[in-house]
Amino acid sequence: MIIGVPREIKSQEYRVSLLPSGVYQLVQKGHRVLVETQAGIGIGYGDDSYRQAGAEVMPSPKEIFEAADIIVKVKEPQESEILLFREGQILFTYLHLAASKPLTESLAATGVTALAYETLEMNRRLPLLEPMSEIAGRMSVLVGGYFLSKHTSGSGVLLGGVPGVLPGKVVVLGGGSSGVNAARMATGLGADVTILEVDVERMRFLDITLHSAHTLYSNPSHLMELLPGVDLLIGAVLVPGAKAPKLITREMLKKMKPGSVFVDIAIDQGGCAETSRPTTHQDPVYFEEGIIHYCVANMPAAYARTATQALTNVTFKYLEWIANVGLEEACRIHPELKSAINVSEKKVRCKAVAEAHSLQFSAIV
Repeated sequence: MIIGVPREIKSQEYRVSLLPSGVYQLVQKGHRVLVETQAGIGIGYGDDSYRQAGAEVMPSPKEIFEAADIIVKVKEPQESEILLFREGQILFTYLHLAASKPLTESLAATGVTALAYETLEMNRRLPLLEPMSEIAGRMSVLVGGYFLSKHTSGSGVLLGGVPGVLPGKVVVLGGGSSGVNAARMATGLGADVTILEVDVERMRFLDITLHSAHTLYSNPSHLMELLPGVDLLIGAVLVPGAKAPKLITREMLKKMKPGSVFVDIAIDQGGCAETSRPTTHQDPVYFEEGIIHYCVANMPAAYARTATQALTNVTFKYLEWIANVGLEEACRIHPELKSAINVSEKKVRCKAVAEAHSLQFSAIV
């Protein structure tokens, strides 16, 4: 097969979908790999490193989209890329379609078969989403702590405190992969951490593994009780493939102290607060009700080299399976791949995406 690796064009996105090491393995199996020039330059992989691995470096995305059987990316296709797809092509990337009806409809109209990293499910896990959730979770505490500083108009609270001064209070909504990593970072700094979760078994796990963090059953009443004392609120809720539930209302935010920080990790699925709207690394924050909102939709891109290595560690085997035997046979051998298919044959194949936009759902037979 011919695998195409275009350069990511989303704002402040430096990750790349395939490393030279992956190119080498695919070329050794007899595949052609087309890489757009400068695709990996943002994380220290120049064109020569791809050429040495056996890739053909192309001057623009047009040549790649025209020739490739599989387009492998990191982020959802942008408007200019949508125009380059052709019917029957395979797209393998993060899609987050529940956050955008126009993208869902325009992508489906191209006739491509689009597989989303974030909906591939195996044994109740999301193995292709987990590495980025881990990075976003850890990063949420770093950026939250930074924007609490007074020179960024925060409240001036140091999360870890110092001897004789109480630490800052951190509340994490959701005890999944991003939530547990946020809690680990916050407890490591010495903050006072509470995780809200609805799964009792998950709370038991968190209680055993995070000895200095508190767990609390998640409901609006408990959240309202905590908010007046919170310095950093982290939204880490996830419903696979679906829009994030709006757990935080504007009225709730009014209970928080001015200068407190809210980091919405769920923003790539629409955000978990009524006041959330996507921001960029270039302009990451805004104020609503006196609260600093950090809602960057591609958080892991800030640590692009680490993120790329972590992502390709888990995505490459699936890409290789598809390239080696074709998508249909790969799905037969590895049934979990079917859960990644969001659109194909101009139909929406992911139920959560269809429900999010009131579109017709067509199951894969």
